[in-house]
Amino acid sequence: MIKNSQQLPGCQGEHLLQKKYDTQENAKGFYKREVYSYITDIMKNFIKKQTMLFIATADKNGESDSSFRAGQEGFVTVLSKEKLIYPEFNGNGVMASLGNISENGHIGMLFIDFFETQTGLHINGKATIIDAKDFDKHLTKEESLQVTESISSLPQVQVTWVLVEVEEAYIHCSKNIPTLKKVQN
Repeated sequence: MIKNSQQLPGCQGEHLLQKKYDTQENAKGFYKREVYSYITDIMKNFIKKQTMLFIATADKNGESDSSFRAGQEGFVTVLSKEKLIYPEFNGNGVMASLGNISENGHIGMLFIDFFETQTGLHINGKATIIDAKDFDKHLTKEESLQVTESISSLPQVQVTWVLVEVEEAYIHCSKNIPTLKKVQN
């Protein structure tokens, strides 16, 4: 957990707005109790069950892009408390997210369970694009085996992988997450 730091998480802009709107104490409490620099066991178990993910990236000039990713449960693999990996599937061929990551490794990830727990999980970190043939340069043998096991049932055509080193992780307030119902196609 990020604690008693003079250097609070977040940017100068959010700190100025916390002061302006008198939310500094609430924010400090949130940072102290809720913001982690790693993935907790509860977060890991939550990620294992997710079938969708929203990502946010930006290019070297700060031009942003948000995108949706989906797969079967477990398509995102938590490798350790500090790292996770997800497959990039063959899509429209534009590669906006990967292009942004190639210029600026910052990534924001948002997992939301609309169906059972109405829980959200934010993960912010540094992303690296890696090809399966380069796993040995970025992953331990154990991590590589974890990924191989997790993808054995993936039906989509995969292009590459995104490895994320976690800098910040926290649970999203659930009070405004709607309950949705899954519909079979």
